This record gives sequence, structure tokens and C-alpha cells, in this order.
Amino acid sequence: MSRSSCEFPAATGLKEAELKILVVEDEPDVARAIARLLERSGFTPDHVISVDDARAAIRVHSYDLILLDRRLPDGDGLSLVSQLRREQPGIRVMMLTACDGKEAIVQGLDAGADDYLTKPFDSDELLARIRASLRRAGGVPTPPINVGGISYDVSLRDVAIHGKSVVLHGRELMLLEILLRNCGRMVPRATIMEEIYGFDDDVQASVLNSLIMRLRRRLEDQQAGVKIHMARGVGYMLTKVDQ
Repeated sequence: MSRSSCEFPAATGLKEAELKILVVEDEPDVARAIARLLERSGFTPDHVISVDDARAAIRVHSYDLILLDRRLPDGDGLSLVSQLRREQPGIRVMMLTACDGKEAIVQGLDAGADDYLTKPFDSDELLARIRASLRRAGGVPTPPINVGGISYDVSLRDVAIHGKSVVLHGRELMLLEILLRNCGRMVPRATIMEEIYGFDDDVQASVLNSLIMRLRRRLEDQQAGVKIHMARGVGYMLTKVDQ
């Protein structure tokens, strides 16, 4: 199935996948988790591990947002903020750090950060804060994803089918978003389980099967013009139904 049957319009002239985020994080496991989350949410992440590497990256590339740790091997990430403001005035800066005291948060915001999120963080909250930052002046609005009769507003997490707003339960919405973002591509079961239920939730494989069945039934009832395919033991794929 060609991905060309799935539409990702960009009224702003930019596809969401062109929204670049620089992750400045020296803990490998944390960096990998953030990068996977961003990629699955349609962003393009770059990763560096130090202040010097971040300085080099912003001299060469333009970024829409930077996720910046404070405790880096060669210094405090806050030392980057003033340079970021000079070299890329429109960039959004979010501190993502274990420095969680009130004084540290105030210091980070006073230094010029747009937002400050402490570790450990919730994935949904991180994505929501990223979307909010990109909606502010200087950010780029995220275009909707259109597949069949479905229009999904990425920023508002709002689903409309044939122009009518549809309310989905939390995990149904998360599942639909994953499938829409990967329209025309098979998404492994393990990826979906990790994205929806996280690393620590003790869930059976049958739970995902039930969730898929509920979402498939809701989309069929709404005549959404899409189909969810299953490859047994592999994963799931959403495609547009040819009229």
C-alpha cells in the first residue's frame, strides 16, 4: 500500500515532519526515549550530549525548538540560552531537567527559557507543552492529518469525521494518532504497546486486540473511509479505503 493515499497537507508550507527539535541530553536511555517519542509524533529530532555539541549544532542547523538539560558533562545548559536567542531568535527553548527546586525553575525561566519541565516527566505532558510552545508567536502551527474522511488536529488532539467532531476515549485516541501518523506503514505491536501503555504497565497482549476492535468498530460505524489491517504477530496498519 502506497503512503500516497494518506494526505498530510501543510497550509503553512511545512510538513510536520519538517519541524526540527534539538535534544540536548547526556543520558543515553533518556535521549533514546525522547527521540522515539518525537519521531512517533511527527517531529524530526537531532541529539547531542553536551553544551559544546549543542553550540556546534545551532551554528549549522535551524531548529524550531530545543529540549535542554541543565546538568551536562561540560556545564550548565542554561549557558546556551543567550546564544540561542542571538543566533536563532524564533527558537523555542524548553528546559527538561532533574533540577526541580523552585529556585532552579525560576532561574531557568528568568534566563530566557520558554518552559521548564522536570524529570521524570509524562510523555503526554511533554508533547502537549511542545505543541503549546510551537503555537506561540515564532512557532510553526502543526497542520492536520487527513486520511479518508478523518481530519485529525494534531495540536488540539481533535478528531473530526466528515466534518463532525468525534469524541474518542483516551487510549482509542492515542491508538488512532499512532496509526494516522504512520498511515500506509505497518506499526509493530511492541511499538504500539510501548506508546500507549508505557514501559511499566503490566498489560496482556489481548488488551491491545480489544482496543483495536473497539476503534475499528467506531470508525466503521462513522463510515470514516479508512481500514485497519492486521498482520498476525507483527502489527497494524491504517489505510484509506478507495472509493
